[in-house]
Amino acid sequence: MFFGFVKTVAVKYAGNSMEAEEIVSDVFLKVFQNLPRYDATQPFKAWLRTISVNTSIDYYRKNVRFSLRVDIEKADVPAVHEDVLQKLAVQDILTLVQRLTPAYRMVFSLYVLEGYNHRQIAEMLSISEGTSKSNLQDARRKLQHLIFEHHPEVFEIYSVKRKAHERGRI
Repeated sequence: MFFGFVKTVAVKYAGNSMEAEEIVSDVFLKVFQNLPRYDATQPFKAWLRTISVNTSIDYYRKNVRFSLRVDIEKADVPAVHEDVLQKLAVQDILTLVQRLTPAYRMVFSLYVLEGYNHRQIAEMLSISEGTSKSNLQDARRKLQHLIFEHHPEVFEIYSVKRKAHERGRI
């Protein structure tokens, strides 16, 4: 009954569908193990979401040492244009988010998709607030670069509007 809901949360944090399925399995294992602790006066879905997010974070922590490290100085990323993301479908963005490094994906998902602030993210991931902010900025830049690679038509629309605006036509 809640498989789709949990998988939707897991996909936001996973690097691929296999990781997402592993997270989903871990979530349901934790749910069944902790069902006696569930407070029936609280919404079940909120409790399930919390377990899903925390399990995704645990998965990240457990596997971060296996992830590839990229030197940000070597990364070629364009400046961030926030309105570009608004032109893509949610599934397109989530597919590209999965291509981010685990550290970038975690911070991006927690901040943008879940609404946590940098202090909370820093505590959850055992990093500094500055690292959280830096990872979010780098994730946005990398995500924009991926959008440019996979959906250049979005940037064509953006650059046409920008050029017209610069000429005073919009």
